[in-house]
Amino acid sequence: MIYALDTNIISYLLRGDTGVTQRWRRERTQGNPSVIPTIAYYEVKRGLVAANAKSKLEAFERLCGALNVDYLTIEDVDVASRIYAERKTLGRPIEDADLLIAAQSVSRGYKLVTNNLKHFELINGLKLVNWAE
Repeated sequence: MIYALDTNIISYLLRGDTGVTQRWRRERTQGNPSVIPTIAYYEVKRGLVAANAKSKLEAFERLCGALNVDYLTIEDVDVASRIYAERKTLGRPIEDADLLIAAQSVSRGYKLVTNNLKHFELINGLKLVNWAE
């Protein structure tokens, strides 16, 4: 199983949250790698740059070195377009950042790790897990 880390889970790792960090390490040890979706990378990086958080930025770069940043493809955007249409029909739109993170996970069969399960519910084909519980 490959895990895609949502922005909030990356933040937990950067803060050294014990539970999330232990789970991430356990999954890696069991051969279950994690990736950082492009949009999650952007959300974390923009916040750190805007805050001029140099030490956290360095920690983030080290984390990115331990993981792979997974880049968006046209196929991911096509899946995002389908999810957008489905959510619009339901009257439950989703923010573009969350939409693209979810679509990348659906497109590639990743399990999305997030502490915002509610943001992602009702997305067909999306597998979710919360390591922060």
